[in-house]
Amino acid sequence: MKNKFELITVVLIAHKSKEIVLEFIDNLSKDIKILVIDNSNDLDLKSEIDKKENVKIEFMNNNGYGSAINYARTYINTKYFFIFSPDVKNIDDEFIEVFTEKLKDIKLFGALGPRFLNVTEKSHKQSNIKKEIGEINSISGAAMFFETTIFDDIEGFDENFFLYFEETDYCKRAKKKGYKIYQINKAKVDHPKGENTGVVKAENLDEVKKLANLYSWHFIWSKFYFYRKHYGFVLALLYFTPIIIRIKFRIIYYILKKDKESINKYKTRLSGLIDSISGKNSHLRP
Repeated sequence: MKNKFELITVVLIAHKSKEIVLEFIDNLSKDIKILVIDNSNDLDLKSEIDKKENVKIEFMNNNGYGSAINYARTYINTKYFFIFSPDVKNIDDEFIEVFTEKLKDIKLFGALGPRFLNVTEKSHKQSNIKKEIGEINSISGAAMFFETTIFDDIEGFDENFFLYFEETDYCKRAKKKGYKIYQINKAKVDHPKGENTGVVKAENLDEVKKLANLYSWHFIWSKFYFYRKHYGFVLALLYFTPIIIRIKFRIIYYILKKDKESINKYKTRLSGLIDSISGKNSHLRP
C-alpha cells in the first residue's frame, strides 16, 4: 500500500525539550518521516530517538530558529516539509493529512499554516477565517508547511534573526517573489504563550524573569532589524524614535520609584534596540 505521507518530512526544532518532543512524535504514526533538529546537545533525547525507525535527530549550535530550519533543509529529500515547534498542540496524522489534501487546490505557495486558536480577533480578520483556505500576509513560525523547491527559491530564512520576525521576513520575501501565503482554517492548533510554557523551560521565578527579559531584548532587536531591512534605516529610525523616548522615560520613572526589576526590564529592552540600530548582531542566548 502506498504511503500517503511519503512526500513529506515533519521537522521539529528542539531546545532542552525532550519530553514534549517525544510526546509530539508519539502522536504521529510511523508512516511519517520525522527529523529533529536539537540545538542543546540532548544526548538523552538522542538515545530515545535512535530507537525509532522513522525518526532522525541532528545536532547543531544554538544559532536561532530560522538557522535551525535552514539546517534541517540540508537533510530533507522530500517534496514538502512541515516545520513545528514541539510545543504546538493537536498535531496528529489527520492534521498532516489536511495539508496534503489541499495541495491539489493551492499552487505556488510560499508557505501554508494552520489556524491558531489563541490569536487576536485582528489576526483572524486578516486571515479570512470564513474561507476554507485564507490568504494571509504572514503565518506563525511555530507551524509552517513548505514546498522544498520554493523554499530554496526564496532562499530560506534570514539567519540574522535569532528569534522573532524571522517568519514575517520570510513571508514578506516570498510575496515579493510572487508566492502567496495561506492559512488552512480547517487545521486548528493551540500554541502555549509565555516564558514557562514553551520550548525553553524556566525552573524558578528568577529564570522566568530572565527569559522574559531575553525575549524582550530579541523582540525589539528583531523588530528594528526587520523594519530597517524592508523600509530602510531612516524610516525605521523615525518609527522607533518615539519608542526610544518612551523607554527612557520609563527607566527614569522606575529609577525614581527604586523599582530595580522594572529598571532592568526596560534597560534590557533599550539595549536590544540600540544594538540593532548600531548594526550589532543578535547575540544574546538563553
